[in-house]
Amino acid sequence: MNYRQRELIYEGKAKRVFACEIPDRVLIEFKNDATAFNAQKRSEIDGKGRLNCKISAALFELLELKGIPTHFLELHSETFMIAEKIKVIPLEVVIRNIATGSLCKETPISQGTLLTPPLLDLYYKDDELGDPILTEERLKLLDLVSVFEIEEIRKITRSVNNILKEYFDSLDLLLVDFKLEFGTNPSGKLVVADEISPDNCRFWDKKNSDPKERILDKDRFRQDLGGVIDAYEEILKRIEKDSSRAT
Repeated sequence: MNYRQRELIYEGKAKRVFACEIPDRVLIEFKNDATAFNAQKRSEIDGKGRLNCKISAALFELLELKGIPTHFLELHSETFMIAEKIKVIPLEVVIRNIATGSLCKETPISQGTLLTPPLLDLYYKDDELGDPILTEERLKLLDLVSVFEIEEIRKITRSVNNILKEYFDSLDLLLVDFKLEFGTNPSGKLVVADEISPDNCRFWDKKNSDPKERILDKDRFRQDLGGVIDAYEEILKRIEKDSSRAT
């Protein structure tokens, strides 16, 4: 179906969401904008939107095949996907398999420590507040989700982690950590939303022991390492190579 782009519903740091002629569906455009440190660092990286869109589509398709509900419906173009229109839950769910980044800055846990079981953290999605971490009591106080929904969110996140860890291991990549966002679709079902890409996942190349060169994600932008597009291209190349073997 040839979806027609209509009015802009929402614009975030990395994506735009547009209405289309079907009320319960949206067009999501992946932008080339790159941001870090709550948008204090900004740039535009040509080709990033295309790569994140194609990587996200492939990973959403993988999750759907494994029984994980997502908002994804189909690719519309190299930078646009079709998705269900959802009611966004203002939570960022971060699951960590290996200690790095903010966890090592906020705790005495050493960089590279294997986290067994993986650590799952919840954050309140609000840029003005700096996306603060939520304790159980704060989660209850804010009344963002029901007890059932938060348990389902945790269950789905752990399942997604198991699926993606195994998948990326087969591509010689370590899935260090990643962020998920959730929403409810028009029928009220809880689904994984937003994107799954090197923008919100950390990937380390298993074949490279150099602590900087092995990074294949947005940390290359955060840390001024260069080679952002090359890293994202490498992730997509390995995914597409795996897909071609499967067919």
